[in-house]
Amino acid sequence: MSPFLAGVLQLLALIAALALAYRPLGDHMARAYGSTRHLRVEKWIYKAVGADPTAEMRWPAYLRGVLAFSAVSVLFLYLLQRVQGSLPGSLGFGSIDPDQAFNTAASFVSNTNWQSYYGEQAMGHVVQTGGLAVQNFVSAAVGMAVAVALVRGFARSRTGELGNFWADLVRGVVRILLPISVVGALVLVACGAIQNFSGIHEVGQFLNEHSTGGTQQWNGGAVASQEVIKELGTNGGGYFNANSAHPFENPNAFTNLFEIFLILLIPFSLTRTFGRMVGSVRQGYAVLATMATIWAGFVLLMWAAEFGGHGPAFEIAGGAMEGKETRFGIGASSIFAVSTTLTSTGAVDSFHSSFTGLGGGITMLGMMLGEIAPGGVGSGLYGMLVMAMIAVFIAGLMVGRTPEYLGKKISTREIKLAACYILVTPALVLCFTAAAMALPTPVHSMTNSGAHGFSEILYAYTSAANNNGSAFAGLNADTQWFNTTIGLAMLLGRFLPMVFVLALASSLAGQTPVPATAGTLRTEKPLFTGLLVGTILIITGLTYFPALALGPLAEGLS
Repeated sequence: MSPFLAGVLQLLALIAALALAYRPLGDHMARAYGSTRHLRVEKWIYKAVGADPTAEMRWPAYLRGVLAFSAVSVLFLYLLQRVQGSLPGSLGFGSIDPDQAFNTAASFVSNTNWQSYYGEQAMGHVVQTGGLAVQNFVSAAVGMAVAVALVRGFARSRTGELGNFWADLVRGVVRILLPISVVGALVLVACGAIQNFSGIHEVGQFLNEHSTGGTQQWNGGAVASQEVIKELGTNGGGYFNANSAHPFENPNAFTNLFEIFLILLIPFSLTRTFGRMVGSVRQGYAVLATMATIWAGFVLLMWAAEFGGHGPAFEIAGGAMEGKETRFGIGASSIFAVSTTLTSTGAVDSFHSSFTGLGGGITMLGMMLGEIAPGGVGSGLYGMLVMAMIAVFIAGLMVGRTPEYLGKKISTREIKLAACYILVTPALVLCFTAAAMALPTPVHSMTNSGAHGFSEILYAYTSAANNNGSAFAGLNADTQWFNTTIGLAMLLGRFLPMVFVLALASSLAGQTPVPATAGTLRTEKPLFTGLLVGTILIITGLTYFPALALGPLAEGLS
């Protein structure tokens, strides 16, 4: 079977699996967030944190809950790393340096999971399982809660109340993320992923079944349970430095496809939840069609870049195999790369720096879109809904009509909040990249010079500010400059947009619905899907094209 045909068959299997899960999971999430019942375990959690799950919150109170919970999480994870050397199960590893501890705490709490360290050489069992894995659950649940708050803004009228943050947070973990993770971890263990708390083992090195005489050290860990939530929660931080290219995390072609399925499962299914909560599943299908169109288009572009190389090496390997695992191949590695950068996952089963120049640019462009196709858990949906409001506004300008979306008018206040949302991330990416390139010290961390070296730094800040977490490789990011600035980019890129999203949700919830007329733009139709795709691509292109021209485009065309 040719590598290309294998990739096509895996893509079709993936689409079929997502289609089968779409409706039941989307409906389950709508019921979970709309339920008035509280499970017994949920009541215990509310009592422990002193929260009243029945109290409705206006957007400032909801935002305070998000920020307070996240701030405590950053502090807890930072302190846990700083005292690691005194904890049991540390595997002999010492405490983490202050700048790296800050970077890691900011990374996992912001759902980025950027890692400037070797996981198997720095973090013991307690930090990995009690710190990092826990944040994989709750940071994902925070994003889902904010998305649900925005959806309530569309669904409700004449009120400023958006629900209860603590109830949304707990339900996201207990009713959605945890049950799927248990099943997913069992699947990974059954397929060969490790799950233990063993220490460090010294093993021999072999080549073609013959010992080379050398040795290396491997440590075990609760890998499968962390791997599944790393993908399901679009987190991306690996137990090992090689991430999902490591056989302990991702043993074979089936687990590779299963992990891609986990990455895309909740972001795509949330569009069904959105449709159910606003009372029109066709609106959810329109958002789904937009996400799926961009995602499928990027997969085809990546295949063209990675399969379409010329020269003897490309012809012998069947494409650009550098930096890719032979057990996955070009097709599956390309699907994984597109899925992990169009969401906020950032996990890798291949090394993006080794992709062709244009292939690396595609991964970067996926993050620059705002990771909304389908995006991170929660963040993808609220990002796409903000872009939908921008598209409706543009359509209204073209016909001279007050724009409306789901019966809510898009007035000056709403469009200002939406504009602030889409400007925050590009400002962070471009300003931090410019500063790193202008100062003498940061550029010394680049392995490569010229366009590829610039791409390394641009990719790092694009990944951080968009809360992706993947790295281009070749950049030594474990320095005080990069640990600090990337940590700030992750926190600002995560929580500043949430401020505008929650304010926008409150503004929409306070409106009186406007009845649809003959002149109302039908936002559930394919025409609007096309308009929304075009709006996303044009806004991204105008924002980032100069930077892309200096990096991946210059390299790909040289």
